Formats: sequence, structure tokens, C-alpha cells
Amino acid sequence: MRRLLSALAVTGCVIAAVPTVSLAQSLPGFTLFSGVKSENQLPFRLDFGGQSNSWDRYRLRIPAQKMKLAAAQFAITYPEYYKGTFDTKDIEIQVKGKKVPVSEVKWDREARLLEIFPEEPIPAGSGVELILSNVRNPAFGGTYYFNCQILAPGDVPLLRYLGTWILSIN
Repeated sequence: MRRLLSALAVTGCVIAAVPTVSLAQSLPGFTLFSGVKSENQLPFRLDFGGQSNSWDRYRLRIPAQKMKLAAAQFAITYPEYYKGTFDTKDIEIQVKGKKVPVSEVKWDREARLLEIFPEEPIPAGSGVELILSNVRNPAFGGTYYFNCQILAPGDVPLLRYLGTWILSIN
């Protein structure tokens, strides 16, 4: 009887010590065979778990070391087979945890391009988080490559590639 109680007590402690699984999904530490070099993979978080055919919030991050130029525009392209929707009225930019005013958001569905324009250019060397709220995930799961490009103020009007977010929708 003593052994049984001891075994139950140890089992209870082990079960209680296991951390609770979070609903949020974020960039894995190591991705095999993505076709995107690890230095070009950008971190992200899907606040509501990335479930297919459900609402979510995408937190697309750009580390400070990637922001070598100031940004007057962020351009996000996504694949043709991504059939989700974006709420252009509920997109924000955060720098160092502080909200930056957004002057305009354009979504060209045919070109699969989401353009985000801050009121003032984001300084070079700033860590940026693009928050896309009220996103409707595609009805079918899959892996989706969202590419990030920026336009520097006063620069030749060419978008410069910063990296790729590799999102998995279950």
C-alpha cells in the first residue's frame, strides 16, 4: 500500500509539473526543408493557434538587426493558395511595444499584396511588430510563406526584401 501511495504521489507531481500547452503558435527554432535560409526566417506569433477557418491575430515581427534602413512602407506578399482574409481597418504597427500611427493600409487581393504605410517612417535599427487583427484563416490548413519587403524614404522606389514568415495553419 505504501508503494502504491508513493507511486501516486510521484505521478501527481510529475503531471502537475508539465507546463500547460499554449494556444499561440510561433516560429519554431529549427525548420527543415523550408527553402528559406534560417537568416531570412522572421519570427511571428499566431495568438489564437492558427486553426483553419477561424479568426486569428498575426503578430509578424521584424528584428532590429533586420531593419538596416528606415521604412516608409511595409509590403507583405503571400502565396496564391492562401485564401484567408485581412481586416485592413484593424492593422497596427508597434515599435518597442508602442503603437505607431498608420496612415493607410492597402490590400490588393489579385496581386496578393498587403501594404502598410506608417504616418512617419520607422527609424532604422528599430524592432517592429506588424499586428494583423481579425484575420480569417484559410478553410484548409497548410504552410504559407509571407514575404516582407520595405520601402525606404527618399530611396529609389524599389521594395527591399527583409525576410519571410513561415506560417502553418492547422
